[in-house]
Amino acid sequence: MIKKFIYLEWKAFTRSASFGTNLAMKILIGFLMIYFSLIFIGAGVGVFYILKKMNLEPLQIINQFLIYYFLFDLMIRLLVQSIPVLSIKPLLIIPFKKPTIVHFSLGKTALSFFNWIHALFFVPFSIVLVLEGYNILGVILWHLAIISLVYINNFLNIILSNIDKLFIVFVGLILALAGAQYYKLFDITNFTAPFFQGLYETKFVFLIPILVLIGLYQFTYKYLKNNLFLDAGLSKKEDIATTENLTWLNQFGTLGTFLKNDIKLIKRNKRSKTTLVMSVLFLFYGLIFFGNSHQPAVMHIFAGIFVSGGFLFVFGQFVPSWDSSYYQLMMTQNIPYRGYITSKWWLVVIATFVSTILASFYLFYGWEVYLTIVVGAIYNIGVNSHLVLLGGAFTKTPIDLSNASGAFGDKKAFNVSAMLLTLPKLLLPLGLYGLGLYLGDKTLGLLLVAGAGVLGFVLRNKVFSLIEKRYKIEKYSTISAYKQKS
Repeated sequence: MIKKFIYLEWKAFTRSASFGTNLAMKILIGFLMIYFSLIFIGAGVGVFYILKKMNLEPLQIINQFLIYYFLFDLMIRLLVQSIPVLSIKPLLIIPFKKPTIVHFSLGKTALSFFNWIHALFFVPFSIVLVLEGYNILGVILWHLAIISLVYINNFLNIILSNIDKLFIVFVGLILALAGAQYYKLFDITNFTAPFFQGLYETKFVFLIPILVLIGLYQFTYKYLKNNLFLDAGLSKKEDIATTENLTWLNQFGTLGTFLKNDIKLIKRNKRSKTTLVMSVLFLFYGLIFFGNSHQPAVMHIFAGIFVSGGFLFVFGQFVPSWDSSYYQLMMTQNIPYRGYITSKWWLVVIATFVSTILASFYLFYGWEVYLTIVVGAIYNIGVNSHLVLLGGAFTKTPIDLSNASGAFGDKKAFNVSAMLLTLPKLLLPLGLYGLGLYLGDKTLGLLLVAGAGVLGFVLRNKVFSLIEKRYKIEKYSTISAYKQKS
């Protein structure tokens, strides 16, 4: 039976209308996986000797900060990790046993990159511990417990993925705990470090995470099995109906009509609402780079682009997928592509402008830092906004905004593959800014990046004509892809 499921999964992948795109993206993701895998392996081997050189006890230091490691891992999973799903409706009308369906779906999670990537750090680290004279049995038991905690996070991600705003809760929790520890108000590691150290020193403590993992698997299994029905999750919470006319946008004609639809879409759907949350989080991205003397100066423009372009990257990358549920109907109307594209462009421009204003708190770091963000915003409006819309012509992945929350439904509003499409948008500004720094003038670098943005804005009409032409070429293949429901 499991072999049959694997066969069906392979057929679903190869017969998809977006097979070529998926294959190319999976190859690219594969290279990135190899890159990060090598980093984790190197860290697993090197961290022991780095800590030794600092006159620190490696295992104790690792155990001290493991609480942050697992909290951050869970946060990343809630944001990025997709839950392996099956198209269950066709399976429920044929003689497949429900336990087999659920076990297979849960078993797929064991092969997730978000699980085995941790082994690439902890296995080399454990081997180094043994080679350096640590107790072999203690290291093995500690390692088994750590891997159990990794899979506990895996199943927690499945259970908690239905809870709105939980990602923000974990971000706030990590920041609060780290801030309290930094300012010596409260140190959670005083309570957690003895437990993680006990996994190595005490022979029976390692059973705690293993037993929790077994119990959590059973709970997750029952949770999914109880929702494994054709009508599961179809009923929605009733609420008071409200209407929003947004009549003030009527003065903009067809453009105003499209803008009204987009504003209503963002306000009414969980998945699109998440783009606003992500845009706010992007505002704090610059804290990693600005004021950090260990970061290369060329990365400042990278931060400037991300700080001001959060909405552009998160919302814009799914144009026109946001409208996939009624894209066929829209294409039967007398709607000019230019108006459709322009409305999306204005939405991105307004969001970029607002993000730049909200990012004014970076003035704390000085005028040069905030000027970098402003220059990044100019580049986003003049260049990246066009690249995002152009990339939308090749977007063949539908978004089902009407999908009710269910055990096997699509929960994620953030997609790693789609985010990878943003990488080319960063190479040109990095190159231009790097050229200015190479010539010894940071101002020249900013002028080059801003100049590219201004040039793109000046050539907007010509660029829109090229984008419109590409949308028309891809029109029927996009419609065909959007018809696919699985």
